Amino acid sequence: MLKKNKKMIIIIIMILIIAILLLGVWRVQDIVLKKIYRTDYAEFVIPNAEKNGLDPYFVFAIIKTESNFKAGDTSASGAIGLMQLLPETAIEEGKNIGEDIIVKQQLYDAETNIKIGTSYYAKLQEKYKNELVALAAYNAGMGRVDEWISQGIIKPDGSDIENIPYKETLNYVRKIERDYEIYQSLYE
Repeated sequence: MLKKNKKMIIIIIMILIIAILLLGVWRVQDIVLKKIYRTDYAEFVIPNAEKNGLDPYFVFAIIKTESNFKAGDTSASGAIGLMQLLPETAIEEGKNIGEDIIVKQQLYDAETNIKIGTSYYAKLQEKYKNELVALAAYNAGMGRVDEWISQGIIKPDGSDIENIPYKETLNYVRKIERDYEIYQSLYE
């Protein structure tokens, strides 16, 4: 009887150890993912996302893809800051929202960049009435997306978004879509 009790105690202890290890691995994974899928600049992202009717996690996914949270980034095409705004687009959108851009260096300011970027993306989403099509326009430009729609390459409802002819833009849309899902699962 004593041997059976010892065996049972050992089995219970082993199960507890395995359970603790599994929970620990789960928490470590969560911690690591939160280091990769950061929420830097939340003090600017959350109010501007909400003001523009956007999910803050979606904006974080855009920023992660565009600049990986590096406010000082400039792309080869001249896009600037966290949300990688082209100066011409930022100046025009800035005027629309009362945020005058006098010098392009202002776009390196996180608050300014996020304010203009979220407003601009919200206008794209309003125009296209579809998140994926709006993302394609954010990356490739409205002119190209309008052309793809008018030529029947993609549908306005985004149901055939896989037909985007630019591999970079298609990968961009897919990446943000995936990152957005990860942000939701980590933080909601």
